[in-house]
Amino acid sequence: MTKKRSLGVEEEFLVVDLETRRLTPLAQAMLDRLPEEGFAAELQRSVVETNSTPLEDLADVRAEIVRLRQALVAAGEPLGVGVIASGTTPLAGVEGFTISPGERYQYLSDSYQFLAQEQLICGAQVHVEIDDRDVAVLAAQRVEPWLPVLLALSASSPYWQDADTGYASSRALAWQRWPTAGPVGPFKNAEEYDQTADDLVASGVIEDRGMVYFDIRLSAHVPTVELRVCDSCPLADDVVLLAGLFRALITRESEAVLNGEPPKGEERLALLRAANWRAARSGLEDDLLSPITSRPSSAPQVITWMLDDLRPALEEIGDWELVSELADEALRRGSSASRQRGALAQNGRPQDAVDLLLRETRMA
Repeated sequence: MTKKRSLGVEEEFLVVDLETRRLTPLAQAMLDRLPEEGFAAELQRSVVETNSTPLEDLADVRAEIVRLRQALVAAGEPLGVGVIASGTTPLAGVEGFTISPGERYQYLSDSYQFLAQEQLICGAQVHVEIDDRDVAVLAAQRVEPWLPVLLALSASSPYWQDADTGYASSRALAWQRWPTAGPVGPFKNAEEYDQTADDLVASGVIEDRGMVYFDIRLSAHVPTVELRVCDSCPLADDVVLLAGLFRALITRESEAVLNGEPPKGEERLALLRAANWRAARSGLEDDLLSPITSRPSSAPQVITWMLDDLRPALEEIGDWELVSELADEALRRGSSASRQRGALAQNGRPQDAVDLLLRETRMA
């Protein structure tokens, strides 16, 4: 059996008032009730982040995600606040748009103006262990055509400033406005990647390498490659599904690089951007673009084909049974975006969509 690469998960959560269901800038008050390890502030005072410890087994990853979420819930309840894991919120509120204190956050606000001031979006990031940076750069580019499918599975942000955007992931569109967001490469090796990162810093457009926001990027500090396209997911199982699929992709493509195998398809930037847009628009409820042919098919067809294609890697890692089961459940439920719209449609109350997100986020 192939050695399981360790995984780490970062999740961002929106902090909401349990009475009004609107955003509230009380993230720091929650953090004051939590240990420093595993929890952090974000750019907006109504957003809080969790960071899991690196783990190998997906069941352990899930347990860690649930543990961190339950700690957030416990810290928030005495303050009258809760957390929702979604890309955006059905109910915003003026108080939600408040920049956190600190030099870095002030720099972001001063430099990027409305991009930072409107950065009221939350994502789920997955880090996968990989020691060889040259292999990591090449594998990341081979994995990139598959990322829109992962975005579709995570889509949880249909609303922006109290209105339905018509998209399953409005967060994905908002995120792409940042100057270094988007596809990675093309790079031949880690040296080219690092030189580009250094050149971006030298340009003055970003302050440091931490602001290189490629859809999939190499860590500047630890030997990992990071998935950055996904919305925050209210259900912990969906985060585990994304982690398992991403690890399988990185594992397979890293081995293909080492074996000198050519990529399955030619990466074309325009089609990759189109696939990302399609995933943000559709979620799981409409067509996606095939990672290989760039032709439209229903989301269930694309995801089923992706699972079949990844099955040898998933079986070798030992994740096939769990990942395939979680994928089936995700397709049966539909996207979080669709579930939120359904909750709101019942009585026309956006509060009901927030309540759904609160329940799903705290589910064990």
